[in-house]
Amino acid sequence: MTLGFVSAILADFTLEEALSFAKESNLDCVELMCWPTGIAERRYAGVTHLDVTEFDEASEAATRTLLDKYGVGISALGYYPNPLDADQEAAEKNIAHLKKVIEVSGKLGIGRVNTFIGRDPKKSIEENWPRFKQVWPDIVSFAEANNVFIGIENCPMYFSKDEWPSGKNLAISPAIWRRMFAEIPSPNFGLNYDPSHLVWQQMDYLKPMREFAGRLHHIHAKDVRVDRHRLDDVGILATPLEYHLPKLPGLGEIEWGKFFSVLGDVGYDGPVVIEVEDRAYEGSLEGRKQALRQSARFLRNFMP
Repeated sequence: MTLGFVSAILADFTLEEALSFAKESNLDCVELMCWPTGIAERRYAGVTHLDVTEFDEASEAATRTLLDKYGVGISALGYYPNPLDADQEAAEKNIAHLKKVIEVSGKLGIGRVNTFIGRDPKKSIEENWPRFKQVWPDIVSFAEANNVFIGIENCPMYFSKDEWPSGKNLAISPAIWRRMFAEIPSPNFGLNYDPSHLVWQQMDYLKPMREFAGRLHHIHAKDVRVDRHRLDDVGILATPLEYHLPKLPGLGEIEWGKFFSVLGDVGYDGPVVIEVEDRAYEGSLEGRKQALRQSARFLRNFMP
């Protein structure tokens, strides 16, 4: 396994600064954010450490030079929009940019792109399913043609008012993943698995790793603390941020020893990437850098 971090938390860094920080911190890789420049729809979105919009031979050469200089790998390219947006024009723009990210990942030999399935939050799973069947086979075929594996993060994306009540990502549970992979059986179609999202949904975060072992393309290391007093007060129908907090690995409810034990048992040997969304560390750049270093020290205790 390799250990790295999601670059979104260092939004004010250049690509070179992010790679330099990874090397200084003895981290193996970085998941680079590839949003269209100048677009920030929500927290942690709109970050561009690799601009894929005009990625030509010169861009490729410059990127490879930086990677060689710092000796840090790229775990994946990340772009997390809503490809099933109810606004057809917005959805088409999201899909077009996602395909550019896939193409660049293939050109650079990275071979992984992480994203969301998307969803119309005002519709049920069944009502969203025809759009999924219409949109995603083509995206996965495009990924196959570029030798890229797609990792779908299992975040429900229903934290803010515009995402309520059903969220903007269909891939929220094992029942839905099972259905997704039956519909699109391509081995290039898998998960960017984040255990924290199962915890606050009151689900087992270890069991799915065994069933979907062959679909684990990438891992996000983020912890979570459920505030049981708040949950007793507001209930599970409240917006999730009313009763849970994202935390650094080791500061929440995930048992990381068991987590890595299962990862090893199922034969996973890919990237494990720290995702920082812990507000207690976000007040300054130094605090965010410390969050990554602290998380890395903790996780190294469990990694081969």
